[in-house]
Amino acid sequence: MMHKSYLENHKKVLFSTLLIQGKLYQHCAEIETQARNMFDTLIEQMKTAEGVTEELKEHNQWEWVQIMRNIEQRANEIVCKELIYV
Repeated sequence: MMHKSYLENHKKVLFSTLLIQGKLYQHCAEIETQARNMFDTLIEQMKTAEGVTEELKEHNQWEWVQIMRNIEQRANEIVCKELIYV
């Protein structure tokens, strides 16, 4: 859980408060679910915007892999910035 590690190392008061209240794991699970949903949505939006299709995958796998890795990295950065490291 990236968010839990972030809270533990950078937001110690919030981490302690959530832990004492017994809400830490529920909070982290909610953030994790939101992050996964946001990541999946961003991937689909970026694929559509950049014209990445199954046809490209069939005809040029290496190009498809490169584009998809780039999209996944960008989506991960956005999710971390907007949800995980807040």
